[in-house]
Amino acid sequence: MLRAAVIIMLVLAAVGCSPSREIANRANGIAERAQEEITAWDRVERAHKDLASEATAGRNRARANMTDAHAINKELTGVEDQTPWWASMVGWLAVAVVGVCIVVVLWQTGLGTAIRIAIGWLPKRKVQEADLAVAMLDDNRPEGAREFVAAKRAADPAFDAAFKQAKAQEDKGDK
Repeated sequence: MLRAAVIIMLVLAAVGCSPSREIANRANGIAERAQEEITAWDRVERAHKDLASEATAGRNRARANMTDAHAINKELTGVEDQTPWWASMVGWLAVAVVGVCIVVVLWQTGLGTAIRIAIGWLPKRKVQEADLAVAMLDDNRPEGAREFVAAKRAADPAFDAAFKQAKAQEDKGDK
């Protein structure tokens, strides 16, 4: 379970990286290093007057790098990150898994039934059973306990099996 969580986190981290942001960060790093080189070549020239031509060439290369880095940053404003098809699918799959987990938790804790009752979404079988129970309790109607039990057994196979088992136990007790 822990391995799966780590793999998911790594995939999400890989999916969440912005290529344009990475390019901008690297271009800024190049510009910073070029400025450091210019400063270093200035110190070299002050300390060693005989290396003036090499220092000038070094500064010019560093300035060219700095110009290129600034041009990259300027052109990067027109670049749009593209999400791969599989990354989009992984995102939707994660949303679906979370949705299923929420439904399972609600159902297993009984909150799902409470929500269904609150919004009035009652199963047709349960409504029919309730109607029969109300009719059974009304003295002016012919439905009785036998009709209720028969309807309950017909509607619910698990109840029917439990009823047969209880009836068999009762019949053993009478003999």
